Amino acid sequence: MRILITGGAGFLGSHLSDRLLQAGHSVICMDNLLTGQMDNIAHLLGHERFSFVKYNVCDYLHVEGPLDAVMHFASPASPQDYLEFPIATLKVGALGTHKVLGLAKAKGARFLLASTSEVYGDPLVNPQPESYWGNVNPISPRGVYDEAKRFAEALTMAYHRYHALDTRIVRIFNTFGPRMRPNDGRVVSNFIVQALRGKPLSVFGDGSQTRSFCYVDDLVRGITGLLLLDSDRSVEQRTDRKFLVTQNKDADASSMHDPVNIGNPRELTVLEIAKLVLELTRSASPITHHPLPADDPKVRRPDISRARTLLKWEPQVPLDDALLRTIEYFRKVI
Repeated sequence: MRILITGGAGFLGSHLSDRLLQAGHSVICMDNLLTGQMDNIAHLLGHERFSFVKYNVCDYLHVEGPLDAVMHFASPASPQDYLEFPIATLKVGALGTHKVLGLAKAKGARFLLASTSEVYGDPLVNPQPESYWGNVNPISPRGVYDEAKRFAEALTMAYHRYHALDTRIVRIFNTFGPRMRPNDGRVVSNFIVQALRGKPLSVFGDGSQTRSFCYVDDLVRGITGLLLLDSDRSVEQRTDRKFLVTQNKDADASSMHDPVNIGNPRELTVLEIAKLVLELTRSASPITHHPLPADDPKVRRPDISRARTLLKWEPQVPLDDALLRTIEYFRKVI
């Protein structure tokens, strides 16, 4: 397959490029480098089946030659990033998604949207199944990311239903691993960098809020599995309004065209993660507590029943091993 990955120089996009190239596919990486980094793909430059294009996907979008798949991963994706770039976050979720969907339609390509667990907001249900509609404050500072992704999902399903586009939506839960930026503001990277530098670990609130952390290799395996899964709906079914209305009444819909959670169902408190990082880094750094940010989710844990059924997927890398690999990476880059 010839595959376009927007946001391809980012943390997840670069790992996806690695895996797809290893599987024999060709990859076009497109990134405006707002939060992506050339260092993430430096080892791929010169590869005969890899090319890089520096470009903003919110602008007019054209790619020479055929495309078999488009994977839309372009977006600021950490709280620090989308608070610093709120308008860019909204634009890439709205205008950017519209542009790449149009490209996929023009090329007759399969389309995969990188969505997020943040569409669930501050959930009132735990764990969160795909059928849960969420509890989101649309005008909070972090609402720019939540609502951008919710709109992107709606637009993706509209293209699926109206234009019969072969689409996939993956809802990504907290993910970590090598190539995270040291200053990206995410929980795991923050704790590891602070511990290695001998600085206090910043825990917001009392640390009782929960998160579920998935190692990047596991996540990429799930995403590529979803991308390569053949459609279970014909073109006629995708555009049959009566069929779609009937299907949407089923809360347990199992089509790969409906959103799929990919994440680790193991739930830990933020304080537990901080203590584990201190143990694995052998750091004597203290833990300090700070006020909770606005609308910080109290719980976050995926129900991965659909991923298990559709993809036969679940995380395989033990948390301690994954953290040790990530710690070793940060020892080299900070």
